[in-house]
Amino acid sequence: MSKEPVKAREVSPEIRIGNFQEVVKGYSEEEALLEASRCLQCKNPLCSAGCPVGIDIKKFIYQIKQKDYQAAYLTIKEKSNFPSICGRVCPAEYQCRKACILTKKGSVFASEQAINIHFLERFAGDYARDNQINTKVENKKELSKFKVAVVGSGPAGLCCAGELARKGVKVDIFESLHKTGGVLRYGIPPFRLPADVLDFEINYLKKLGVNFITNFLVGKAKTIEELFAQGYAKIFLGLGAGVPSFLGVKGENLCNIYSVNEFLTRVNLMSAYKFPEFHTPVNIGRNVLIVGGGNTAMDSARVALRLQKINGLPLNTTVVYRRTEIEMPARRLEIEHARQEGIKFEFLVQPKEFIGDDQGFVKSLACLRSKLGEPDSSGRRRPVIIEGSEFQIDCDLCVIAVGLKANQILINATPELKTNQYSDVIVDSETMESSIKGVFAGGDIVGGEGTVIEAMGMAKKAAQTIINQLLKKESSNA
Repeated sequence: MSKEPVKAREVSPEIRIGNFQEVVKGYSEEEALLEASRCLQCKNPLCSAGCPVGIDIKKFIYQIKQKDYQAAYLTIKEKSNFPSICGRVCPAEYQCRKACILTKKGSVFASEQAINIHFLERFAGDYARDNQINTKVENKKELSKFKVAVVGSGPAGLCCAGELARKGVKVDIFESLHKTGGVLRYGIPPFRLPADVLDFEINYLKKLGVNFITNFLVGKAKTIEELFAQGYAKIFLGLGAGVPSFLGVKGENLCNIYSVNEFLTRVNLMSAYKFPEFHTPVNIGRNVLIVGGGNTAMDSARVALRLQKINGLPLNTTVVYRRTEIEMPARRLEIEHARQEGIKFEFLVQPKEFIGDDQGFVKSLACLRSKLGEPDSSGRRRPVIIEGSEFQIDCDLCVIAVGLKANQILINATPELKTNQYSDVIVDSETMESSIKGVFAGGDIVGGEGTVIEAMGMAKKAAQTIINQLLKKESSNA
């Protein structure tokens, strides 16, 4: 048994900043077996309670230890639809690993000694992908007469569609963009989630019979009422949170200030980093600022640094965050990777005003220093401005990454769909059904900007309710 955690292999910072290839290489078989051997196989495994979908972590790690990798994969798939994806992008240090008995009680995030559950999950998922292993289909004939519309092909939509299709339900996924995957495609850079990993999961859904309809914006092309009129028995909304938030400070409309959505979508979805091979240019500066402290901020910073390197510019990218590093919601791994790559951090800094040149382009950001006060509604200590602390940071490009909100197009077209003060869809927490009978929702459109695994948890709950209702309807018609 290995006492020390097995670190996943990574591409060195000096090499990886020059390209968009995957940074973390994952475990070899030998490394996976060593890490699995560290698991204490607790009588009461707290790690599963820390997983939003309740994966039997103890069981799948034991199966890896026994070299039964297919069984490990199938155990994970009982609860999680996308092991290869979640093993790469889930914030395990705040969830399953934080709950691991090897993490001290009360810790903000997982200790280094906690079992690397996410890397073991990725190992099992990648094993299945490499060996073309998929789960069995429980095709219920009584459900094959029904069809369900899923709006959005992000993690919630894909998960719901998969759960339904495996039971025999006919599913159409409507995606507003020209490619499927939602935030998994446009929001997460390929150095964290390679396209082929996502494509494997989507192609599996296609094999199950899921039909993808792209370039179709529900709420404009068709309303919910019109979808029902087309014969869909139920509708699931997995719209995500695709509307950017802004700072609301003077000068925010200057040139070369991007929302995080536009910046990452141009690079990830439209391959701007391969310009001119792909005809989607994106500006990049010599002094880049990223405002925010979440995963999208880290992704933006690491993308910007790579674009500077590829374009032969000085490597000068800085993350500006209004609290301290401890309060940053980004994954610890992403912060560590960003720092390794040479990204700078300015903590306890509050943006005040963007200052432009005579051509209308941003040239600097006026800021104020802060200190932490009492906790706010998020549970984190609120930043308090220090009087007389104003200073300026040079920047010729800035990305605003301070959160995302629900898309309003479908919501505005459907006034009977009840929403809360944040414009998130209100649902019954047990069934995930909205205020419109037969319309369900899950993911960021319900809970605000969250994680992939949390979106999947809601989608699975909605899918099970849909299946139960369809079986009940079929039984009553018999």
